[in-house]
Amino acid sequence: MEAQTPHSAEPLIDLTVNRVVEDSNTDTRIIVLTRTDGGPENFMVWIGAPEGESIRRALDTSVTPRPMSHDLVKNFGEHFGITTERVVLTDVKGSTYYATVYLENKGVVRTIDARPSDAIALALRCHAPIYVTQDVWRRRSGQNLDAWLAKLETKSIGTQEV
Repeated sequence: MEAQTPHSAEPLIDLTVNRVVEDSNTDTRIIVLTRTDGGPENFMVWIGAPEGESIRRALDTSVTPRPMSHDLVKNFGEHFGITTERVVLTDVKGSTYYATVYLENKGVVRTIDARPSDAIALALRCHAPIYVTQDVWRRRSGQNLDAWLAKLETKSIGTQEV
């Protein structure tokens, strides 16, 4: 069964976090997401260094001595019986992506607006699926990002692979 957004009949594209790459030129991180259906193209989101570290920790299943922010949110949800059902990258304006977190409690689903980095960090910790709308997939940057990413990775600058 393919997930759909409440306002769209188009199926969502299921993504998985492939890796987090460091862009030392800008001191940012790039989340590289791939389609679970094996599509050849990547979906990339530029995020800050701390957010990238949080996602990297979730990918590595690293345990910190004290809960980090995304762990705290996950723990709140578990304590109150709230399940993170899924996250969806729902919009792009300029070069800024927007996400929605779908939460379920006692059969009621509610949504919360979130930065993609926070939504993805939470999804990884809660083992929730990550999706992108067809519209956002089509509107991602028109540049050949896969070729740019390959060039960046050949410089061997702090690539974190899963």
